[in-house]
Parts: sequence; structure tokens; C-alpha cells
Amino acid sequence: MSAPVRPDRQAPTQDRAQFVVSAVLLVVGVFLIVDAMSLTAEFAKVDPVGPKLFPLVIGIAMLVCAVLLVIATLRGSKGEPDDGEDIDTSSPADWKTVGLLVGLFVATIAFVDLLGWVIMGALLFGGAATVLGNRHWIRNIGIGLVLSLISFYAFYVGLGIPLPAGILDGIL
Repeated sequence: MSAPVRPDRQAPTQDRAQFVVSAVLLVVGVFLIVDAMSLTAEFAKVDPVGPKLFPLVIGIAMLVCAVLLVIATLRGSKGEPDDGEDIDTSSPADWKTVGLLVGLFVATIAFVDLLGWVIMGALLFGGAATVLGNRHWIRNIGIGLVLSLISFYAFYVGLGIPLPAGILDGIL
């Protein structure tokens, strides 16, 4: 039997967006766990923990966070809006910038095998800097090229994980 709500006390309202975040955490957590169970130790045969450990830990942590967020939301907890000194919470979202960044990520995913990580990484890093407001696009591409070359060789030499070379295969 529930206690009647007194007129001077309102029942806590629930933030439904938090349920959406919980659902996303749940779906991604389940995906990570299911996908981790299918991993084999092809690249890292000398690794004592294997490739399954970290996706399993992260997937389980996401499931726990999803459950805790649902419980907190049902109890009336709400996220506080960010009142940082450089954020205007009254201004609308900049969907053009978000769309351009999503387009950069989709283009990188679509063309990384064909053009290779070095070219697509340079376009991704330089393009993101340009979309986020830096107007020196030639310098952005140059810095992006340096970052993508460093990450290419860090993965290949340092970790033994080959990234796609694409059209630069044989040159890199």
C-alpha cells in the first residue's frame, strides 16, 4: 500500500532521457560481452590474459552502470545541467557540427580499407579540428598526417597490430 502524496510534497519526477542512456549502456554492454566470447588469441599468443579480459570487464561494468542508473532514475535522481564557464546552457545544440563530425567518422569507416589509415587518419584528425573551429586547414591536415603516421607505426611496431595501409601498401 502506497502512502498518499501530501499536497506540499510532490512525487519525484523521472528523467526519461536517463532511461535511454541506460538502454544504450545495456545494449553496448551485452554486445561487448557476446563479442568478447568469440575472440581468439591470434595476434597475442604470448599475452597471459588474452584478448577477452578487457571487453568482458568493460561490458560487465556497463551492465552494472545501466542497472545502477535505472535504480537511481526510479528513485528520482536527475542529472545536473553543466554550468561551466565556457558553456551557454541556454543556447541550442549545434547539429551542423555534430553532423559533420559523424560524417567524418562514417567516411573514415567506409574508406579506411581502401585509402589506408594514414590517409584517412590525417583527414579525420585534420577534418575534426577544422569542423570544431580551427580555420588553418592545411596545418590541420599536416598535424593530422603526423598523428596518423605515429599511430600507424605505434600500433604496427609497438603493439604488433597492423592497421590498413590501403593504397600506400608497400610504401609504409
